[in-house]
Amino acid sequence: MTGRNEVPIVLGTAGHIDHGKTSLVKALSGVDCDRLGDEKRRGITIELGFAPLTLPNGMTVSIVDVPGHERFIRQMVAGSAGIDGVIFVVASDEGVRAQTREHLDILGLLGVRHGLVVLTKADLVEEDFLDLAMEEVREGVKGTFLENAEVVPVSSVTGYNLEALMEALGRLVDGIMPRNPEGPFFMPVDRSFPVKGFGAVVTGTSYRGRVRKDDVLVVLPRGLKTDIRSVHVHDTPVEEARSGQRIALSLGGISLSELERGDVLCSPGVFSPSRRMDVDLRILASSPEPVRHWQRVRIHIGTTDTVGRVVLLDGDRIVPGDRSFAQIVTETPIVAVRGEAFIIRFYSPLRTIGGGRVLMPYAKRPRGKRGRESHLELLERISKAKDPGELLWAVTFNEPVLSVEEAVRMIQEKPATVISFARRLDDEGRVMLVESGEGIIMNGDVAEKKLDDALSLLKRFHEEEPDNPGFPVDTLCRKVLPEMEARHAKRVFERWAQSGRLKIEEQRVRLPGFLPGDAAKRGAAGAAILEMCSERQLQLPEIADFTEKTGLSKAEAEKALETLRSQGQVFIAGSGFVVSKEVLESFIETLRGIKGDITVASVRDATGSSRKYVLPLLEMLDSMGITRRVQEKRIMRKR
Repeated sequence: MTGRNEVPIVLGTAGHIDHGKTSLVKALSGVDCDRLGDEKRRGITIELGFAPLTLPNGMTVSIVDVPGHERFIRQMVAGSAGIDGVIFVVASDEGVRAQTREHLDILGLLGVRHGLVVLTKADLVEEDFLDLAMEEVREGVKGTFLENAEVVPVSSVTGYNLEALMEALGRLVDGIMPRNPEGPFFMPVDRSFPVKGFGAVVTGTSYRGRVRKDDVLVVLPRGLKTDIRSVHVHDTPVEEARSGQRIALSLGGISLSELERGDVLCSPGVFSPSRRMDVDLRILASSPEPVRHWQRVRIHIGTTDTVGRVVLLDGDRIVPGDRSFAQIVTETPIVAVRGEAFIIRFYSPLRTIGGGRVLMPYAKRPRGKRGRESHLELLERISKAKDPGELLWAVTFNEPVLSVEEAVRMIQEKPATVISFARRLDDEGRVMLVESGEGIIMNGDVAEKKLDDALSLLKRFHEEEPDNPGFPVDTLCRKVLPEMEARHAKRVFERWAQSGRLKIEEQRVRLPGFLPGDAAKRGAAGAAILEMCSERQLQLPEIADFTEKTGLSKAEAEKALETLRSQGQVFIAGSGFVVSKEVLESFIETLRGIKGDITVASVRDATGSSRKYVLPLLEMLDSMGITRRVQEKRIMRKR
């Protein structure tokens, strides 16, 4: 276990080459991030460097040191993509340079919103010149997220003002909200190397979730499963690491040759590779020309560097300073997390021209003008979604019927989380969730329209075939829900049946109030029987009375009577007297109100009926356990 008070926040350096980023990190943390021999010989940073930094309040954060040379923008973006705040470095003796501006543009496109400016090499200039350098820096960051940031002059050589810088870094970290650690794990790999006794080890900044020893993760886009042998944060073993931390993971069952920068280590079953993404794309005002439809660009996302094309959905170009929804089509599969920032650069010559964030990592190609218009409406909904539940609802406009498994992939949440949000949306009527078997999620408006279609078909079917007991459920599923597998469509109909909107009996579907042929007659006869029971009260009718009343044959009346008996609406007393449930309940209440002994005579007097009817009723109540006969008396049992 680590003894440090770790805060899940990552700070990154940025700035022009040879402005003292690596020296500053060493002065603050004691760690020399230039670990390669070539870096030592040439005196420049080539690869990413990492160090823990303990602040004056005892909190420890991570620092990522990035290269400043224009040839290593790939490494700079890979290191900056996962940072929460930036230490923006400008040399006092040189001021704002080309890579200073490009790094600042990249940080803005990556969505970095916290940082401070450090004027390094303060020992090399006079005080008046230092004041001018500070004015130049403040002018250079106007209109950016660093416009109101603290500017701290320091010297990594003499130690001048390093204490003040540490205090400023403490204030910076206090203003940063740590990332939410819930959800599936997602970590782009920025380094992979062998460690004796541990095998293949990868490092990265975790974007989402938590990871523990023995967790099973997957390496994408390769699709390799691995079990985590150990978890380290800042070279110290920990039980658990979380989003917002620099993490080193030892992987079981994978060789070093199977790993490279750009791979993603993540929870299985949630993320998958893609070659087409929906994005919110912004072009820098400083771009020398617009971005055109199908233009080939270099794409930096996470720790991945690849080539692809920009697909515009509205118009044929995006002019400098403008933004638009678009799609990025890559030449190689990439793995992105929803909301992830990315950078695009001209393919030749290499120059940063824009970037944005991923709206949907898995996109479909819209067809035709109407398809593009519909897709733009979808992206507008997605961009406004405030939580995964809202995103799930937005997705159903484009994918009206989703399995829970598909929804997990679309919104990149765990199955239990998806179902929880779907239940909430179901309660609000915005989706219909069918939880039996493989869960199905259907857009609420689409579900209501499909139900209306089914009810219309059933109404017409009943009118054309009044003797048919119902529409075969399999056939109706194919007609109403042709886009769904039969087993899924049947469960949707079962959900509609549970709500009482239709009935399913013996694999046939009917409207709730419909009774076919003989059944309709039995229904009418049953109503007549109940009406007669209500009229006669305790002058109990017999079957012969019903045949005379309804005009049905004895057999038909018996069928109707049997239906009522099976439904608990009537009972047969003695040798054939019929008493309705309503009349019987009234009779029982009368018995409870009799003062003194309950006998045939006292009941006859209390009801105004005769022995002919009273005795069979009492005997029936004895058999039902409502009364108990003791010699010539009855005793009411407890309710």
